[in-house]
Amino acid sequence: MKQRRPGFLVFSVLVFPAMLLAQAPPAPDSSGPQVHAAEVAASQMTSGEGTFKAACTPCHQADGKGLPGAFPPLAGSDFLVKDKTRAITTVVRGRTGPVVVNGQKFDSVMPPMTQLSDQEIANVLTFVSNSWGNKGWVVAAEDVAKIRAVPVKQTAGSVTEHPGATVSEMKYQGAPSSVPAETAQVHITPGAPDMTEPEFLRAKQIFFERCAGCHGVLRKGATGKPLTPDITQKKGTEYLKVFINYGSPAGMPNWGTSGELTPDEVDIMARFVQHEPPTPPEFGMKEMRESRRTFMPVEKRPTKKMNNLNIDNIFVVTLRDAGQIALIDGDTKQIINIIRTGYAVHISRMSHSGRYVYTIGRDAKIDLVDLWLPVPDKVEEIKVGLEARSVETSKYKGFEDRFAIAGTYWPPQFTIMDGDTLDPLKIFSTRGMTVDTQEYHPEPRVAAIVASHEHPEWIVNVKETGQVLLVNYEDVENLKVTQIGAARFLHDGGWDVTLRYFLTAANQSNKIAVIDSRDQKLTALIDVEKIPHPGRGANFTDPKYGPVWTTSALGNENVTVIGPDPQKHANYAWKVVRVLKGQGGGSLFVKTHPKSAHLYVDTPLNPDPKISQSVAVFDIQNLDGGYRVLPIGEWAGLGEGPKRIVQPEFNKAGTEVWFSVWSGKNQESAIVVVDDKTLELKTVIKDKRIVTPTGKFNVYNTTNDIY
Repeated sequence: MKQRRPGFLVFSVLVFPAMLLAQAPPAPDSSGPQVHAAEVAASQMTSGEGTFKAACTPCHQADGKGLPGAFPPLAGSDFLVKDKTRAITTVVRGRTGPVVVNGQKFDSVMPPMTQLSDQEIANVLTFVSNSWGNKGWVVAAEDVAKIRAVPVKQTAGSVTEHPGATVSEMKYQGAPSSVPAETAQVHITPGAPDMTEPEFLRAKQIFFERCAGCHGVLRKGATGKPLTPDITQKKGTEYLKVFINYGSPAGMPNWGTSGELTPDEVDIMARFVQHEPPTPPEFGMKEMRESRRTFMPVEKRPTKKMNNLNIDNIFVVTLRDAGQIALIDGDTKQIINIIRTGYAVHISRMSHSGRYVYTIGRDAKIDLVDLWLPVPDKVEEIKVGLEARSVETSKYKGFEDRFAIAGTYWPPQFTIMDGDTLDPLKIFSTRGMTVDTQEYHPEPRVAAIVASHEHPEWIVNVKETGQVLLVNYEDVENLKVTQIGAARFLHDGGWDVTLRYFLTAANQSNKIAVIDSRDQKLTALIDVEKIPHPGRGANFTDPKYGPVWTTSALGNENVTVIGPDPQKHANYAWKVVRVLKGQGGGSLFVKTHPKSAHLYVDTPLNPDPKISQSVAVFDIQNLDGGYRVLPIGEWAGLGEGPKRIVQPEFNKAGTEVWFSVWSGKNQESAIVVVDDKTLELKTVIKDKRIVTPTGKFNVYNTTNDIY
């Protein structure tokens, strides 16, 4: 974790979160006689005044009167001097929420002041509680140390400067948008502070790179809060600068004090968010067809497989920062081909026949790879928007390989294409009402898409509205879409072992939604711990509870096991039957195989390198026995780099597990292959061309929804 640099102290005396109140240490005695400023040690008052001038005046002003509507006064504050322990805890821990000071309501943010020493905090609190007419108390460094020493219950398995969110959450949710900043139209807004054209361009770039993932391209709010001018202009530039600089206890990163943004950039962003959000261009049929390129038309492609490869056991490996995929022979462990794709391929999906691979990058570029060619390579490409995450094909009997579908983050829509050529046939907007408050949302992003095995349909997750769409492709021209309300912030998920029930994470809602694809309805909403992230999930037979489906989480160490069998195990159906404890938060994928006795759990986003560079393995027949740690990063034998271990993936036979060892773009990465039976290292695949490997998709397992 990066250390905070000395900066402005924001002493916004606000309501203290219940979590911290419940764990507050014994209060320093505040019931004794009050101490007047004249009686306070001169050295503390002098030092405290110096700290206040250097650190507090931007928010609370030199006279302690604060900023009306933004930061409460310290001068003559009835709230400040009432509770010594609360004042110390506010500076040490930070807080957020409404409070009434001298009869006026404030609703602000106080970040934890970790850059100040115990003595500095004691001095400044002594100064402010005995100045401007306040008759307060003396604070000793020991008083501060007692409160700082009490551990705060975190919402995940890692320490964070932001008690409401973990480092792993911020890494995940804050992923940059691939929307080109220069394409967004500028809106100069009445009442907003002036900005130059270069400042506006820089601000757009920063926003799309660092902010859009949480707040949305239109700043209407996604996993983060709305940042529209009606809200931000009321806060004002000085307030927003502090918020951007220090972050918040609720999870806003400290962009300034972490060194990510310079003071000038913090100032630019504080002014930028008071203007109307720059709107990226729409992306329609015209733009899609103009972007489409054919490398080998259908009539020139082979009519049968033209190579000796065991296609079923090919691994399609995302080379994230290189904008490529690697096709690796699962039998020989040799690279078959490196193929240029869109930036940061999110997933690869196979056609029902297993012949074609469809990849989609975060830049919404789709590549179609033909595995029947003498050397498998791409034959088509198209761009379906500016940012995307999902692609799928038609799998229902009679429609195999006929259609493909892609969902985009921007514009919020999905596109149905010809399965052989990627020719776009139909675009459908997902803008609409949220499932809970029934409010219109202009930017509901398309997350996961899976192909139903029960009907000629795709199941489409619409993230921000919490709506699940059943898209029937029998008649694309007269498209029939069924809407099922689930829970907001739908993300990824997968099938139960029968391929009837789709279990999907509504991650920020902390729920697993269950869709019955046969009866076409919502079956259950299951409460789970913070921010489930299953990938496709993992299916196995629990020795006690029968068939189960499993998810791990970003926000804690929990591996949640759910019963998905209402026919033969009705007592356990749609209930959490076990919660296993993994290594920690920051997990992205769980994985097993019908022929495996093990359940693998990765933790690539955990801030502890020992955890992010290894995986936990559970014995399915002895789940109460805890997990074994495999030091995958160490086995890779690489040099410098984060060496994050991500996404276990089995070979077709279920005898090997492949792991990506993900380091930086200019560092060495690798693929580590483990023997599933012995849990011993089998081989390490190294090659200069394997750059930032992340997701891996075995052709057979992906085609047949085996996980």
